[in-house]
Amino acid sequence: MTNNPVIDLFDDPDKKFVKICAPMVRYSRLQFRKLIRMYECDLCFTPMIMADCYVKSAKARAHEFQTDTDDRPLIVQFGANNSSDFVNASNLIIPYCDGVDLNCGCPQRWALNEGYGAQLLKNPEIIKDCVRQLRNHLPTNKTISVKLRLLDDHRKSVDLCQQIEATGVSFITVHGRTALQKNEPIDQECLKLINESVSVPVILNGDIKNLSDAITMQEYTGCRGMMSARGILHNPGLFAGYQTTPLSAVQDWLNIKHTNFLWFHHHLVFMCERLLPKTARKTFNQLRTASDVVSFLEDQLHISNVLPSNRILGKELGGTSGAYYENIAVEDTVSFQPEDIVDSIINLFD
Repeated sequence: MTNNPVIDLFDDPDKKFVKICAPMVRYSRLQFRKLIRMYECDLCFTPMIMADCYVKSAKARAHEFQTDTDDRPLIVQFGANNSSDFVNASNLIIPYCDGVDLNCGCPQRWALNEGYGAQLLKNPEIIKDCVRQLRNHLPTNKTISVKLRLLDDHRKSVDLCQQIEATGVSFITVHGRTALQKNEPIDQECLKLINESVSVPVILNGDIKNLSDAITMQEYTGCRGMMSARGILHNPGLFAGYQTTPLSAVQDWLNIKHTNFLWFHHHLVFMCERLLPKTARKTFNQLRTASDVVSFLEDQLHISNVLPSNRILGKELGGTSGAYYENIAVEDTVSFQPEDIVDSIINLFD
């Protein structure tokens, strides 16, 4: 055992692999992290936070990061295009988490234009400078990591990961697609090569829709961590072996204290996609108040014992910061189908 809870997860001989929730814009917030930790998720990432805004704005700090004493182990992901912002933001947040991660995978146009996300793959010196500079400031019981996408050939991808390893990262997360790919199957062969070419733990991200997928991919690639985004969003019980959202997870969600109706309802739309018949889903997706949402689930799924405060949630957002949310329209209502919202943010799941 080390004094680092994240490294201890990777070193645990009883774990075939570490089960991890991806950083998802709007969705991997505290309440969702609470839920999936009840269903065998070992490690959670926050949504990406813009490092410059986090440093400059107390409002951004309050709105973009929430945690509590049970929310561990936890990795905070930052978007940064220079080491100064990355280090300064990390120093502010590190007492409240177990490690920080640099986003080098977001393929959105705004990110590429501003030098964030996947654009950093074309500027590896910035990635290495961010890691080296933070490594000089980081306590030994905290991790530093990088999450990236593949380059256009295997050798380049392996070389980049080896360069990043040499700067002192604790682990590397690799999304198995390039920045230009969307729905193509992930490149497991490249992930296998990367895992065999570095000594730090490698986390595989992409195409994990159920626990069987995670087991099969881990056995082929050898990666020490399996990270899910869309799969766990639709089914919070994924890592516990459930094929669809267990009814108990809906009950648990309704008993977690929430602060915003839109996020509360959006998650339920995903979770209930296969629990409700099509006509009921259409009605449920268009509900506009927390009271109606709770009453509907009580009637359709025989849910009971709902936390009273969740019946009176408002629609006011807590606020967002930075260009990261520039292209995300916050719905005035929640009249959507799950696949619509997934399609609109698929690339933000890095």
